[in-house]
Amino acid sequence: MECIMVPPGRHHLPPLPYDDNALEPVIGEETLRIHHNILHKAYVDNLNTAELSMVTVRNNDDYQYIKYWEDELAFTGSGHILHSIYWTIMAPLGMGGQPGPNTMHQICCYFGSFDAFKAQFQNAANKVQGSGWGILTWQPTWNRLEILQAEKHQNLTQWSGIPILVCDVWEHAYYLDYQSNRQKFIEDWWALINWFEVERRLILAMSGIVPLTITNEYI
Repeated sequence: MECIMVPPGRHHLPPLPYDDNALEPVIGEETLRIHHNILHKAYVDNLNTAELSMVTVRNNDDYQYIKYWEDELAFTGSGHILHSIYWTIMAPLGMGGQPGPNTMHQICCYFGSFDAFKAQFQNAANKVQGSGWGILTWQPTWNRLEILQAEKHQNLTQWSGIPILVCDVWEHAYYLDYQSNRQKFIEDWWALINWFEVERRLILAMSGIVPLTITNEYI
């Protein structure tokens, strides 16, 4: 399979796979529009700035501000990737199906039952300190799933882990609709999960293929 490199500074905001009001009443139209069109776009723009700045740094052999730009690459790049996954693993109410056979098998093998997995994931997401994410990853090093918290989305990962299911619990993801009731948002959000996409991502990850969410985005 041909690998097409994304050139520095050529990232674009991926379109939503549904209308702005498609996730109501769980996620309101205004929340989704602000979250995607403004906040996600800011990650993309800032990632492009960081990458182009690093081109200048390399060309000038001037690494005085290397720590700042490396921090920007980690923070904005992780934000762009996780948000791009987030949009695809949600679907309008009633459209997300049920956990697929591979998803259910892997969940039950490691967590014991789907209910135990759900309880751990929802509690992990709810108790992320500050802003961040609840993330279900496929960990090829362990050959199994794992649930992680990300307080800042470039932190608290396990290297080589591949995100399969992500829940954004930064306040901008839910505050207009739920105020400070993060737990209620997570409980309601569960009905939006696109289990077809979760299954697709898991199958690819188990096959040793990182599932792409952003394809040829710079063309």
